[in-house]
Amino acid sequence: MLLIPAIDLKDGFCVRLKQGEMEDATVFSEQPAAMARHWLDQGARRIHLVDLNGAFAGKPKNEAAIRAIVDELGADIPVQLGGGIRDLDTIETYLDNGITYVIIGTAAVKNPGFLHDACSAFPGHIIVGLDAKDGKVATDGWSKMTGHDVVDLARKYEDYGVEAVIYTDIGRDGMLSGVNVEATVRLAQALRIPVIASGGIAAMADIEALCAVEDEGVMGAITGRAIYEGTLDFAAAQARADALNGGPA
Repeated sequence: MLLIPAIDLKDGFCVRLKQGEMEDATVFSEQPAAMARHWLDQGARRIHLVDLNGAFAGKPKNEAAIRAIVDELGADIPVQLGGGIRDLDTIETYLDNGITYVIIGTAAVKNPGFLHDACSAFPGHIIVGLDAKDGKVATDGWSKMTGHDVVDLARKYEDYGVEAVIYTDIGRDGMLSGVNVEATVRLAQALRIPVIASGGIAAMADIEALCAVEDEGVMGAITGRAIYEGTLDFAAAQARADALNGGPA
C-alpha cells in the first residue's frame, strides 16, 4: 500500500481545504518545496500535488511552486499533479518539467475526447481523478454535481488507457471522518486498473482498513490534513502498511 502525501497549492503556499472550499483553507507551509523534502525524508515514495487555483481557473496558476518542488525532489520519487489541466500542451509542459503523472479531473468528465487524446499521446502518464458523493461524480472544484455514475465513467476511462483512478469521497475530504472503504472497494472491484483512495483518512485504523482491501485493487491512499495536523504519523503509517502487506510496493 502506497501512502501518498498531498501538497495542495494555493497562492504558492501549501494549504488544506475542507470539502473543497477555497475560503476554508488552512496554510500549513509557505515553503512547499521544503514540505515535499520533509515527506521524502519521512519515507514517501510518491508525492501528490494539486494546483487549487488552477482547478478553479481552468489553467495552471502555481507553476513556480510546482517547479520548485520538482527541482527539490529531482528524480528521487515520482510526482503526480492535478488542477486546471485542460489541454495537451499543458500536459506536455508538465511532463517535460519532471512531473511523472498528470491527473485529469473535470476535463475528463466534460471533454472525454480530451482524456482519450491525452492517453494516446502520453501513455502511462495519465491518471483520472473522480470526485464523487453518493456514487455521483462532481466537477469544477466540487462545485457542480453531475448525474454520472462513478463506476460507469471509470470503466469508460479504463478503456481509454488511463494508468489509475484517484477516487475522492468529497463528503469526507479534509474532514478527518474516516475513509469510505466500501465505496472505494466497489470501484476497484469494477476495474482492472488500480484505484488510489482519497478523502477522509484520519488515523492508523484507516490505513489498516485500506491495507485489508489492497488485493481488491486499491494500490494507494492520498493523505493530507491528517499528516499535517498530526492525527496520523506518516512514517509510522507507511511502515505499518509495509508490514501488513509484505514490504514496499
